[in-house]
Amino acid sequence: MRVYLTAARLSFRRYITYRSAAFAGAITNTAFGFIRAYILLAMWHEKPQIGTYDAADAVTYVFLTQGLITPIGIFVGSTELGPRIRTGEVATDLYRPCDFQLWFLATDLGRALAGLLLRTVPPVVVGVLALPTRLPTSPRRWLEFALCCALALVISFAIRYLVSLSAFWTLDERGTASLLLVVSMFFSGMIIPLVVMPGWLGSLARALPWSATLQVPIDVLLGTETNGFAGALTFQAAWAVLLVALGRAVTLAARHKTVVQGG
Repeated sequence: MRVYLTAARLSFRRYITYRSAAFAGAITNTAFGFIRAYILLAMWHEKPQIGTYDAADAVTYVFLTQGLITPIGIFVGSTELGPRIRTGEVATDLYRPCDFQLWFLATDLGRALAGLLLRTVPPVVVGVLALPTRLPTSPRRWLEFALCCALALVISFAIRYLVSLSAFWTLDERGTASLLLVVSMFFSGMIIPLVVMPGWLGSLARALPWSATLQVPIDVLLGTETNGFAGALTFQAAWAVLLVALGRAVTLAARHKTVVQGG
């Protein structure tokens, strides 16, 4: 366990170094938050209640998603493993006396914690001060939200890890990562809340693992999750276990398919 904590700590120190870039990113996230918020306010002006959301819920949702973009890794198509496969450095990783998958999960955790400190708070605080929002005051609700966000990170990592592993066969995961970015933005609720999606499309979006990365944790915080906290946690845990197990299986297969470009 100590080696993974060290990996997470060193990754955190590396990502926390780029404070100027993080500050610029926080400003950008906040600006886009206002653009998205006013678009949704126009929608809710025409229909004051959509699904389980009212206008205040929609605005709160926007700024929370803007704050979670970096920690959850919505705009990150793969993990640090992908480039290392392309360069051949993965050969060193395979010889480390630790679990291959857990090592990269630990480094991703360090990245997420740095993003949480540098880029999550500003969009949420500015949004709350500028527009009508609805954040709960119950400590229990915030604890439930934190647990859901932890599982959301595991799910996001597991998906991006699988994309990174594809480089063992294709030698370059960037095409797959670009496709994942589009799918992730749409089905996570990053573009619009999934409550807006009608009929079978909405049902499909809510059933896919991407909904567990943004929509489900925020619904738990807002108290709009139809299945409650227990149902949300069960849904997330099921996808986390399935995707991590799939990642372990693919990792085992990839060990027999290691190809270093040029040799």
